[in-house]
Amino acid sequence: MSESSTRVEAFSDGVFAIAITLLILEIKVPHGIDHGELWAGLRALWPSFVAFFLSFFVILIMWVNHHELLRLVRGVGYPFFFANGFVLLTVTFVPFPTAVLAEYLGTPQARNAVAFYSGTFVINSIAWGLLFMTIVRGRLLRPDVDAEAVARIRRAYTSGPLVYALSTVVALFQPTIGLLLNVSLWVLWVRLCYHTTAEAQRRRARLAGNPG
Repeated sequence: MSESSTRVEAFSDGVFAIAITLLILEIKVPHGIDHGELWAGLRALWPSFVAFFLSFFVILIMWVNHHELLRLVRGVGYPFFFANGFVLLTVTFVPFPTAVLAEYLGTPQARNAVAFYSGTFVINSIAWGLLFMTIVRGRLLRPDVDAEAVARIRRAYTSGPLVYALSTVVALFQPTIGLLLNVSLWVLWVRLCYHTTAEAQRRRARLAGNPG
């Protein structure tokens, strides 16, 4: 038996909001310097700014994808609660590897920091795959969600952990390239279409200027 996803969405939105807010708390205001050295102190915080912006957009993209995924769901069930909780667990953990990345990005330990950061998203992407598998196996999708849409989403959720794992390994040797591989997945998640085939066809028709 399934029930409305309204409470799940409200709770999840709160978790995403808290996780994304915690990111900025890791950036510390420079203290103990005079006015002439303030800009130098702020420039020295560049690893913190890089880590903040990276994780801010990652969590933002995850929130959008979570919203779009639940839009395809007609209801939720008991296994779904735990699968969704696993996703939220990995989301709330993001501020910690972000802080590690900010602390060591400009140091000889950058490779380990980037590997740890990317490794976090290996687990996160696996959690997303488990959530989608729970939805499909629990028959929680709306009746109009066709096999093509399911296959498209499944392919994305399968390739995600592989690329994150690759970025983790690469980071141990070339941290900059490893981080760029990690960021490259933004394209996949932003462009991932959660529309059904019929919805996609109507959208293309509207873009082409054909209201039918």
